[in-house]
Amino acid sequence: MIAPLARLLDWSVLQIGCAMLPQSMWRESVDERDLKLEQAVQFLNGPDFIPAHSQPAQLDFGPDGSGGRFRFPTPRPCEFAENNVVHGRLYRCADAWQERPVIVLAHGGGELPGHQFGFHLFARRCQRAGFNAATLELPYHFQRRPRGHGRLSILGQYVPLISRDYLQMAKTYAQAVAEIRSLSGWLLAEGCPAVALVGVSLGAYLAGMTGCGDARLASIVMIMPAARMGLLSSQVERVGWRRVREAILRRRAACEELDRTPLSLTSARPAISKENVLLIEGMYDLLASSSPVELWQSWGQPEIWRLSHGHISTALTASMPGLSGRVLRWLAPRLEAGRKNNTL
Repeated sequence: MIAPLARLLDWSVLQIGCAMLPQSMWRESVDERDLKLEQAVQFLNGPDFIPAHSQPAQLDFGPDGSGGRFRFPTPRPCEFAENNVVHGRLYRCADAWQERPVIVLAHGGGELPGHQFGFHLFARRCQRAGFNAATLELPYHFQRRPRGHGRLSILGQYVPLISRDYLQMAKTYAQAVAEIRSLSGWLLAEGCPAVALVGVSLGAYLAGMTGCGDARLASIVMIMPAARMGLLSSQVERVGWRRVREAILRRRAACEELDRTPLSLTSARPAISKENVLLIEGMYDLLASSSPVELWQSWGQPEIWRLSHGHISTALTASMPGLSGRVLRWLAPRLEAGRKNNTL
């Protein structure tokens, strides 16, 4: 893709995303002590952030279950009833689906219709390649958005959804990881021989965080992950809204402290072999910027693909036959190896 066009798309999305941020973030009168940074850091560094063990989900497919749509109660409930129910869809292989590996797809931040449509196409390609696929809605997205709250900023990576403070932000990430692990546990308990994660943007970040705490996964593919909280503050000069720039700068110190916790993927290591990790970078990406390269360096240089795209254009092509087919061909031997290992 032409570099100026890719960067223009990303720059435009950055401005729109900042305009959608909650007004409360812009107020200079906000007392940082009310944002519960100390409690968040304590939670993130403790054993409850990503526990050692995870219980399989209890999926409910409804009366007929013919469409593969399911729901299950979140293993990390919060105060919002809508967000305590996880919604998803299972795309089963036609024959003996429980004998085939599964690819779990995690979408990007914000309620963009393309997330659902693009992953529907990706899931269908998984089926044609002989793999099951599963999608799920991340916390506070789509059906899980609490009533009375506006639409989410597309900068979901940096301002996790409707978070009032850093502690709620940390618990939102813990909830998302717990749900991915719980769904993976159900799939494995059903007999599926291997589970891989494929995530885009925010979903890629969550896939990486899950992969750092769960050795049951056969592979993870991270498409444009943002590796740390302080990323947006390093791009503040690109933000056109003065009040938003000032608000970001006021929170820079807090982001740096959060980056010294497990929220920073560069401070962690995957629980699976680096040969089973794939990073995909958009060379002109203004949103995730150099994060894939940072992860590549800190994770021992797993395989990385560098595409001539920006963040948005990479996301648009992720479900297209070219890139999705290439990802599936990369995953195939790793899922087959995971299948053999689980049948020994």
